[in-house]
Amino acid sequence: MSPQIAGLLQLIALIAALALAYRPLGDYMAKVYSSEKHYKPEKWIYKVIGANPAAEMRWPAYLRGVLAFSAVSVLFLYLMQRVQGSLPGSLGFSSIDPDQAFNTAASFVANTNWQSYYGEQAMGHVVQTGGLAVQNFLSAAVGMAVAVALVRGFARSRTGDLGNFWADLVRGTVRILIPISVIGAIVLVACGAIQNFSGIHQVGQFMGGTQEWNGGAVASQEAIKELGTNGGGYFNANSAHPFENPNPLSNLFEIFLILLIPFALTRTFGRMVGSLRQGYAILGTMAVIWIGFTALMMWTEFAHRGPAFEIAGGAMEGKETRFGIAGSSIFAVATTLTSTGAVNSFHSSYTGFGGGITMLGMQLGEIAPGGVGSGLYGMLIMAIIAVFIAGLMVGRTPEYLGKKIGTRQIKLAASYILVTPALVLGFTAVAMALPTPGDSMTNSGAHGFSEILYAYTSGANNNGSAFAGLNADTQWFNTTIGIAMLLGRFLPMVFVLALAGSLAEQKPVPETAGTLRTDKPLYAGLLVGTILIITGLTYFPALALGPLAEGLAS
Repeated sequence: MSPQIAGLLQLIALIAALALAYRPLGDYMAKVYSSEKHYKPEKWIYKVIGANPAAEMRWPAYLRGVLAFSAVSVLFLYLMQRVQGSLPGSLGFSSIDPDQAFNTAASFVANTNWQSYYGEQAMGHVVQTGGLAVQNFLSAAVGMAVAVALVRGFARSRTGDLGNFWADLVRGTVRILIPISVIGAIVLVACGAIQNFSGIHQVGQFMGGTQEWNGGAVASQEAIKELGTNGGGYFNANSAHPFENPNPLSNLFEIFLILLIPFALTRTFGRMVGSLRQGYAILGTMAVIWIGFTALMMWTEFAHRGPAFEIAGGAMEGKETRFGIAGSSIFAVATTLTSTGAVNSFHSSYTGFGGGITMLGMQLGEIAPGGVGSGLYGMLIMAIIAVFIAGLMVGRTPEYLGKKIGTRQIKLAASYILVTPALVLGFTAVAMALPTPGDSMTNSGAHGFSEILYAYTSGANNNGSAFAGLNADTQWFNTTIGIAMLLGRFLPMVFVLALAGSLAEQKPVPETAGTLRTDKPLYAGLLVGTILIITGLTYFPALALGPLAEGLAS
């Protein structure tokens, strides 16, 4: 069987698995976030944190809950790293330096999981499991809560209430993320991933020196890192490491976990707004972009140019032989079109165009299907922009799901889509202009520029994957990428929740013969075009200096 056919079969199996899980999981999540019942463990949590889960919140209160909880999480994780040397189970590792501790705390709380350290050489068991793994659950639950609040904004009318943040946070964690992660961890252990609290072991000689490995609760962290679209690996090699991702079956299962909730949330959206067809339209838009990017990536990496490519069967540099080009390409697209950031290959070693595809996936806003929660609310923002453009074309007041898209709504949506490009391009420009950040680049020219552009694209979009080649463990990059991660995560949430509040206050507009049908393929096509045009106009000059220049020169 040729590698291309094998890759196609993997893609078909993945789509089939996602299709089977789509309806039951989407409906289940809709019930979770619509239920008024609270389980006993949830009541205990509410009692400990002093929250009243039945109290409705308007958008400012909901936002205060998001920001306060996240701020406390950053502080807690920062302090845990700073005192690691005094904690049990530290494996003899010292405390983390202030700039790196800030970067890591911001990274995991922002659902980015950017790592400028070697996990197996820096973090002990307590920090890994009690700090980083916990934030994998909580940061994902925060994103899902914000998405559900926006959905309620569309579903409700004549009220500013968006639900209760604490109830949404706890339910998302207890009823959705934890149960699926337990099952996922068991599957990964069965595939060969490790799960222990072992110390450091000498396993042999490597290049004249001693090679050592430490164990850890890897399978459990791997499950939630993929399911919650987090991406931070227990080991520096991330999902390319055999302890985290042992074989092609585990590789395909991890891709399934990455895409599972973001795609299923479109069903949840349709169920909660009372129109499954609207959910299918969003799903179709996401699927078209994802499949298109996957096909383009596989074509780019399989293209044979020169004897080395022909012997290897394609661009195998930086890819694991146990996954091959197909398994690596599908994983790379899945992880950069979501906010996951896990990698099973080095994106820096992809062809020029292949590296550009990974960057463009993040620059789209990670909305196909995107991160857990963030992908859905990002796509709904783009849906509002597309409706507004369509309204301008026909001279009608734009409407979406029975809500008028007026001046306030379009200003909030426009502000949302401007935040991330401003962070990415601004920080990249400053880094390239200053002499010191450039010293961290391994390569010069277009590829070196791509290293820095990718780093800030990954950070500000809350992806967390690294292009490789850039030494990001410096005070400059730890600080600036940390700031980009926090602003890139929480500033957009301000606009999303403000938009949700304004929509919930509206009176529904009855559908007429002139209403744009947003559940039809024509609108889905308009939405795809809007996404690609906005991204193209924003990032094309920067992409032309980096991956496009490199690809054309190769």
